[in-house]
Amino acid sequence: MKPWPIGKTKEWITNQPWLLGCNFIPSTAINQLEMWQANTFDPKTIDRELGWAAEIGFNTVRTYLHDLVWKANAEGFKNRIERFLSIADQHGIRPMLVIFDDCWNKDPCIGNQPTPKPGIHNSGWMRSPGKNVVKDPAQWERLKFYVTDILTSFANDKRILMWDLYNEPGWSRINSIALVKSTIKWARKVNPSQPLTIGVHNFAPRFKAFNKFQLANSDIITFHHYGKPQALQRLITQLNKHNRPLICTEWLARSEGSQIASNLLVFKQNNVGCINWGLVAGKTNTIYPWLLTKAGIKTRLLSYLGIFNEPDPWFHDLLHPDGIPYDSEEIELFQKFKG
Repeated sequence: MKPWPIGKTKEWITNQPWLLGCNFIPSTAINQLEMWQANTFDPKTIDRELGWAAEIGFNTVRTYLHDLVWKANAEGFKNRIERFLSIADQHGIRPMLVIFDDCWNKDPCIGNQPTPKPGIHNSGWMRSPGKNVVKDPAQWERLKFYVTDILTSFANDKRILMWDLYNEPGWSRINSIALVKSTIKWARKVNPSQPLTIGVHNFAPRFKAFNKFQLANSDIITFHHYGKPQALQRLITQLNKHNRPLICTEWLARSEGSQIASNLLVFKQNNVGCINWGLVAGKTNTIYPWLLTKAGIKTRLLSYLGIFNEPDPWFHDLLHPDGIPYDSEEIELFQKFKG
């Protein structure tokens, strides 16, 4: 099946509020596995933190699933997704669910997850599927069942905003485009009522094939941008040529120039939905910068000396674990623009 006709996508977006939200994992989880496994699933924290998200003015969150939780106990996993959706719905939030992810640690394992490495951004985040599975098509039959089961189970659930099928394919430098193509094929066969997307995130030459396929096969175009407002505006102008609604599904990197005071205005003026990275500072350590940035190099050098001061500024995230804002003026801006 082909992507939705452009007219259908425009009808869909006119029935949505201006989409404003964050990438969400509870502060008590280091990764997707710890969020969703039965013994560490934490609905109390999820409820509290989604309540804070709603107070900010967020109407959506982007949340990652993991194939290994489904493999371990598919029905239990789906029951926990159901509970998560119920909690989100009580707060007026419609999640975007992410099926696969090509970022960070390559060998996920079910069971107890690592403890955070002090000062290290996303030290315990896990790819889904792992490196060896991506490289071995003989194992993809399980992935097909996973994608088909999850999408079929929630295909007509109005609490779900949309499906993000594969986060940042190619990030790991593994040639995952074959799995990306299979994933969209499996998802199109289910034909859920919610739109499908695979967001573009890098415009370097090696991503040309990924980007072409992703843009051609997404109902709604989603993208990531962690740069300054001028560069953000140029990218929005470029992507608007596809004549489909746009949602930025990752942004906010304060030390890199992606800031709420400047970039939020660009999104609002262009009627582009925006989902920043992070809500509550927690076990993912995403208040700390990426290691290859100037701020990250400084953080790494300090870590060698055993110094793990809170970074200034925070890289991602909006709230302390007790719900107090990192910067109350940022929260006021979200509340001002949400309408």
